[in-house]
Amino acid sequence: MIPMMIHGRSMDEAEPRARELLEKVGLSERLNHKPGELSGGEQQRVAVARALANNPKIIFADEPTGNLDSLNSEQLHELLWELNNAEKQTFVIVTHNEQFTKSSHRVFRMVDGKLQKV
Repeated sequence: MIPMMIHGRSMDEAEPRARELLEKVGLSERLNHKPGELSGGEQQRVAVARALANNPKIIFADEPTGNLDSLNSEQLHELLWELNNAEKQTFVIVTHNEQFTKSSHRVFRMVDGKLQKV
């Protein structure tokens, strides 16, 4: 809720959207848990929900699955693609995960400090 409140929404306006986003990332049952009570994968999914809170047109993500096991990583990839299609949000993702790049619309590699289209 905090990103939405910083953006000027009241708690009453922010709460339904926060609940919706936690549902989307599969964390509705963890609504009242503190960050220290969440696993690394759950914390990563909360970060995705937080990034989506104010409906940005572009989301920049640096290694969004870097701390996740393969199952949670795949689930997060699917969520990002779903959001890209359903919400028409653009994701610019930096990753070393080759599986992630296989389903991307465009892929660039950094070679000697320069971007090269793959």
